[in-house]
Amino acid sequence: MADMLSEAIIRRAPKVLLHDHLDGGVRPQTIIELAAELGYDKLPTKDVAALAAWFTEAADSGSLERYLETFAHTVGVMQTEGSLHRVAREAALDLAHDGVVYAEIRFAPELHQELGLSLEAVVEAVLAGFNDGMEQASADGHPIVVRALITAMRTAARSSEVADLSIRFRDAGVVGFDIAGAEEGFPPSRHLSAFDHVHQANFHTTIHAGEAFGLPSIWEALQVCGADRLGHGVRIIDDIEVDDAGVAHIGRLANFVRDKRVPLELCPSSNVQTGAVATIADHPIGLLTDLKFRVTVNTDNRLMSGTSMTREMWLLSQAFGYTLKDLQWFTVNAMKSAFLPFDGRLELINNVIKPQYAALIAEQAAPDAS
Repeated sequence: MADMLSEAIIRRAPKVLLHDHLDGGVRPQTIIELAAELGYDKLPTKDVAALAAWFTEAADSGSLERYLETFAHTVGVMQTEGSLHRVAREAALDLAHDGVVYAEIRFAPELHQELGLSLEAVVEAVLAGFNDGMEQASADGHPIVVRALITAMRTAARSSEVADLSIRFRDAGVVGFDIAGAEEGFPPSRHLSAFDHVHQANFHTTIHAGEAFGLPSIWEALQVCGADRLGHGVRIIDDIEVDDAGVAHIGRLANFVRDKRVPLELCPSSNVQTGAVATIADHPIGLLTDLKFRVTVNTDNRLMSGTSMTREMWLLSQAFGYTLKDLQWFTVNAMKSAFLPFDGRLELINNVIKPQYAALIAEQAAPDAS
């Protein structure tokens, strides 16, 4: 059955995305057009295909630092209300047409103030873009629910201000708070007051941890800052040892993550690009899935990785032989782990995800299935 999982079939399957950066998923054509509008003259090329290739080649360097440098160009053209609205609208449409039925897209408002926008204006423009994108996607026959995660940069000192911003917009489409940026040397505990503020407001948190840095980053995110989810979390594999007989010995931190059903926002292609793993086939997602951790599949940065949710799931199906039932498991995991209120999660699982997967599985099992 795994051999039958074409990208076309996977695209038709409902998908849930929890870890996707707004500034990492801009259309190359949009970057070029916005650069012209805003007078941004630093692009390496104005050819659409060449620009798309430049982003993926730079991100393929194996260096997280160089990978992050690519964002100077996307952020550089996202400095007005109009540009933010356009990018957000297009993100919702692109995901919807890829079969994503629920997405949480994150962005750091503090990065979009170079031309004088207030933090509030940035958030309002993005949320308006998401709303317009959802409306258009529904009209196109591809309904999607998009929500925002507000991110603070761990290398800066504005996390408390940004955390308060996320809380103030919680009833307008923001569902949680995050920190991102270089992990090593910038532990999440530096932003403890921000996380305390969010928790005291009974709000949700996810933390970039366990990507470029290891177990200490994961431990602090969970035990000091109280993260609900781990952004990436791939380095939890460092606390699991597989012996010569193939038996996995799980350490105390990894056991805690599994026992508590802490969601892992795994991003396979991105992890290969940044050098966290050598190939998709080597990705710890295989072992973590076998051990029944709360695994979810994500894109991280669709432009830099030249990817989509369909492609991530197709790559996994090729590497690990996953079937539609396995992809449904990943999708339900993600929907259970979303920051959408419980009733909304249940509605999507029972009335969208499970019925659509059941129909596809039945179609694949039919004698005349091609």
